[in-house]
Amino acid sequence: MTKMYLNLIRDDLKVAADPAVAESSKRFFKTGEHFLCYGLKSAEVNKIARRYVAKAKELPKSEVLALCETLWQSSYQEETSIACILAGKLGNVSTLEDFDVYADWVNRYVLNWAMCDTLCNHTIGNLVMKYPELTKRLFDWTRSENRWVKRGSAVTLIIPARRGLYLPLVFRIADALLQDADAMVQKGYGWMLKAASEAHEEEVFDFVMERRAIMPRTALRYAIEKMPQEKRKLAMSRE
Repeated sequence: MTKMYLNLIRDDLKVAADPAVAESSKRFFKTGEHFLCYGLKSAEVNKIARRYVAKAKELPKSEVLALCETLWQSSYQEETSIACILAGKLGNVSTLEDFDVYADWVNRYVLNWAMCDTLCNHTIGNLVMKYPELTKRLFDWTRSENRWVKRGSAVTLIIPARRGLYLPLVFRIADALLQDADAMVQKGYGWMLKAASEAHEEEVFDFVMERRAIMPRTALRYAIEKMPQEKRKLAMSRE
């Protein structure tokens, strides 16, 4: 059954593939990783994924995760997106142990920021909201040597942070990554702080102001992007 769905998904992707979109996508990512691309826009990938969400719900979870694993192994951007969507729809049948599966995907298969964010924002982020005890495991990611695992520790909290959740953890992760030299990591935790500012503007502003002298400008700009102009000016000043 898994093999049948894998072949159907790949056939759909090949039919919709556009070489011009594929070439454009490769230019869009400049992080040096080598990934493959059929050449589909996100809306088309989502459309194809929706065809298989209902079918996936009829399969045992183990088969869905096996299908997702195979999609990840291909290194095709579009296949990894579909894997994230299918895994993210497991919903009520997702368990605490699934975190280990998703963590392995981040560590072994993620090749660019889009793969990282697609997996972490919803699939892992929803699991962390379902099982708050996973926040300890998430903080451990900040110590990884893998840039995408470190970015993942922050971007997993984007949706929870917008809802006002886990603010102490947001600050702990930001502090752990504060002076990381990798721009992808800086943008990740800056985005997390920006998301947290939607519910906790004053707290995030105070956090940034206390660290503005040592926080990389890339992260700082992301963190304050949604704040009023007066606060942005204060935060960007070095005085």
